[in-house]
Amino acid sequence: MENLVYAIVLLPLLGFLINGLFGKNLPKIVVGSLATAMVFGSFCIAVSIFMGFNSESQPVIVKAFEWFRVNGVQINFGFQIDQLSLMMVMIITGIGSLIHLYSIGYMSHDKGFYKFFTYLNLFIFSMLLLVMGSNYLILFIGWEGVGLCSYLLIGFWYTNEEYGKAARKAFIMNRIGDLALLIGIFMIASQTNAVDYLTVAQNAGKFELDGTVIIFITASLFIGATGKSAQVPLYTWLPDAMAGPTPVSALIHAATMVTAGIYLVVRSNFLFTLAPTVQGGILFIGFLTAALAGFYALRQNDIKKVLAYSTVSQLGFMFIALGLGAYTTAMFHVMTHAFFKALLFLGAGSVIHAMSNEQDMRFMGGLKKYIPITHATFLIGTLAISGFPLLSGMISKDEILVAAFAKNPIYWVMLFILAAITATYMFRLYYLTFHGEFRGTEDQKHHLHESPSNMTLPLIVLAIFSVLGGLINLPHFIGHGHYAKLMEWLKPVLTEESFKQMEATLSGVPFGTEMILLGATVLMFFCVWFIVKNTYVNKKKQALPEEQYTGWEKLSAKKLYVDELYNALIVKTVEGLGRGGKMFDKGILDRFVDFVGEGAEDSGKAMKRIQNGNVETYILIMSLAVGIILIVNFILQ
Repeated sequence: MENLVYAIVLLPLLGFLINGLFGKNLPKIVVGSLATAMVFGSFCIAVSIFMGFNSESQPVIVKAFEWFRVNGVQINFGFQIDQLSLMMVMIITGIGSLIHLYSIGYMSHDKGFYKFFTYLNLFIFSMLLLVMGSNYLILFIGWEGVGLCSYLLIGFWYTNEEYGKAARKAFIMNRIGDLALLIGIFMIASQTNAVDYLTVAQNAGKFELDGTVIIFITASLFIGATGKSAQVPLYTWLPDAMAGPTPVSALIHAATMVTAGIYLVVRSNFLFTLAPTVQGGILFIGFLTAALAGFYALRQNDIKKVLAYSTVSQLGFMFIALGLGAYTTAMFHVMTHAFFKALLFLGAGSVIHAMSNEQDMRFMGGLKKYIPITHATFLIGTLAISGFPLLSGMISKDEILVAAFAKNPIYWVMLFILAAITATYMFRLYYLTFHGEFRGTEDQKHHLHESPSNMTLPLIVLAIFSVLGGLINLPHFIGHGHYAKLMEWLKPVLTEESFKQMEATLSGVPFGTEMILLGATVLMFFCVWFIVKNTYVNKKKQALPEEQYTGWEKLSAKKLYVDELYNALIVKTVEGLGRGGKMFDKGILDRFVDFVGEGAEDSGKAMKRIQNGNVETYILIMSLAVGIILIVNFILQ
């Protein structure tokens, strides 16, 4: 077990080192194949460990070495293998290997091919550290590692100044959350004399329920989560991250970086269960994020921007589940979202590839006959996220809706509306892209073609998982009362209090009521599908430039002017402080330094006049000095 655990982490690191040091001189096929094989190897090892695990298995701690001691507390560098970390590792390496394979075709003509795969492998290594580390400090190392890699990948095409700004924006906004996370870790260490998960969980009982200390700790951890998982107010970096190559968007938005915040909260369930106030805050932020992002997505014209806001909205759904205490439901949606969102982003990349790098849906249309595999798989992804019956997205989203109804029927109504908005913008995207008449240039039409097999194969695999992935956690209405397998699988990583809270929530809706709610969501799905199809296919409504929208459509296209607000209140303020600091530096500090230097120079010149080699001058100065000394001595006496 120990060697296998090391291999999971070290294989992507080895790929990073080999490609980073020698990739420039290696053929592209070798670079891409090596990077993909390393991640796929980690996936295979994770599966082999998973096969030996069950819902009764206890966590396995693999200690690499003693890291340091401080105030009698021993900090080990090691890894924790349990049901939660195994689930995350398989998602990261499984989806990650498919994205690596896809990237071989997508990035084949890029000059920075070897650097791209070097960064991808480092990203996977950092993410594995984050989810496999046995304590909060190792999690923080991985947390910062994925932040660095996201900066490198988002700004990969750094010759474009706007892309560089997008990378910088992501890096800075994540630093805000990271500081809060670090403060939370320090507070945990000071209160429990430990940072490893098992010991902190054992000592969590010392905290007062909803006391000041536990609220401060969990709020700090949650702020850290809002940065990585793009929740209000730290969410505006994620849509701008579309500046990176499309495989990067799939990797960041589907299975890895943005799920880190959800993982942090679930991993720390023993703390959050003791802070109902913070859980209420998580619920509120989740609703606000899902609503805002869904509203923005309704009138975006960039195909990747729609999917980006869709990701922010779905992350809001996951945080709603966390706020309700339904930890396994949140993780279930993390898994299904990884399948269909990776599929949608890679499908969008295939569309962009066929369209000669065009991303504006206003210039697409009618693509289903030109790229049939991309069309079929993209349709499956659209149906999954929109809630088509028994597809993975419908099953996981239904669990969140049921948990919301159990807590408060008003929550269900709000989520129902948000689910309808999700279906609306996704079908709008689908019909504008694949149906109707082609609206691009003749040159683009002439070059329309299906993507190569190394790009379409990952699409097919992800489409299969988008259809069948929900069966991993069989709908609870099939075996009502059992709550499927995922809840039992993750039970060992939850405290008894967390599990009881979650079980009470998920079993709080009678079977008949749940069937009525399910029927309502299915009916809503087909109604939205019919309305959107009628609007964009039968009536042939077209997307407009954002300047031509009015009313709510303009507010949606302009994203409620939040970016402009942030720019005016924060960016301009910081830039103004920077200009003020520059003026202070040049006008005061520089002048003071110049004054000191000039004073030394002038005093040197004055002394130079005295030291002229004239003996009479020296005798005169000596006499004056003796006279002054005598006078001073006389006065003092």
